Amino acid sequence: MNNYIRLIMCGALLLALLAAAGCVDESGLSATQSAEPQEMTLNDGFGRTVTIPQPVESVLCSGSGTLRYLVYLQGEDLVVGVDSIEKQHRDIEGRPYALVHRERFQQLPLFGEFRGKDDPEKVIGIGPDLIFKGGSSGTAYGTSIAEVDDLQTKTGVPVIGFAYGSLRNDAEKTEMYTALRVMGKVIGNDDRAEEVIAYIETTIDDLEARTRDIPPEERKRVYIGGVSAAGAHGIISTEPAYPPFLWVHADNVASGLGTAHVDVAKEAIVDWDPDYIFIDAGTTRMDNEGAVGQLRDDPALKGLTAVKEGRVYGVLPYNFYNTNYETVLANAYSIGKVLYPDRFEDIDPVEKGEEIMAFFVGKPVFSELNSQFNNFGFRPVSL
Repeated sequence: MNNYIRLIMCGALLLALLAAAGCVDESGLSATQSAEPQEMTLNDGFGRTVTIPQPVESVLCSGSGTLRYLVYLQGEDLVVGVDSIEKQHRDIEGRPYALVHRERFQQLPLFGEFRGKDDPEKVIGIGPDLIFKGGSSGTAYGTSIAEVDDLQTKTGVPVIGFAYGSLRNDAEKTEMYTALRVMGKVIGNDDRAEEVIAYIETTIDDLEARTRDIPPEERKRVYIGGVSAAGAHGIISTEPAYPPFLWVHADNVASGLGTAHVDVAKEAIVDWDPDYIFIDAGTTRMDNEGAVGQLRDDPALKGLTAVKEGRVYGVLPYNFYNTNYETVLANAYSIGKVLYPDRFEDIDPVEKGEEIMAFFVGKPVFSELNSQFNNFGFRPVSL
């Protein structure tokens, strides 16, 4: 056998050995090994240990506001199904994220009813890599470890659960930031989660820095009415820990009623007689414009100082399928400008609102959002 034939035979043998062993890639793994599915194990917002595929390529968002957080994290392209509220068309839309993405979301398959009423069979039919399941603690529309575990058992799909949280106090802020960080880690976008959290903190710091030195006796006495909570409500619906009031150091006359949303007695509002009244635009979806009509027509409320002296102002919806945090931050600048114009003389609240919307949901939709409510926000309310 000459050398040429010997070389050919050796080459063929080498190729056969490589084929049997599997080609090795740059990471040191064979082709067979590289094809094996990758996984990550982490703790969700409830401290549950969940194993998920990597990379995550498809998700569902169950529960009030969960999809909003995914949009904040720029993960909307991962969504492969929606709940019933995203399929509905409404003339008045109070969710900035939906204004940006509703055409795409409306075309996706349905996996269940809104407020976390999931259909396991529909979930299985869609076949997502995982499900995010959130909700507000202490409400009828929250979620629990038991519900999260039950959905995971019935579908065989990993479920990442968490509390939605809020910016009303430190404990609920921790819940919110935990939810954002867990979701960011799951979709491989930790940096965006930290960017969102830093933006919120920087914005709050700016608001507080402008007003924190105002002496308590000089702080304006204020009230927010008509706040939506699982639907539109009238003047008695309020937030005792309304974050914009906290950040601009206004004296919320309802602040002694705790943290959670409450309905107060009309007589209490009359007794408080706040210097300024702010009306949440969500109330205008009611007959006779809700809180606006009540201030206009009710003899007792018409006697309020703020009503008689024209100090009633509109703000955009705090809640609309849970809390709109981009709107909350924008509202704070408008409220600050009304109460303490010298402290906010460099701020155009509409321009600031567009900037905040663009950061959170990808487009400056403040004006579009306001137009949904006949430009009710950020101006005096006509009574």
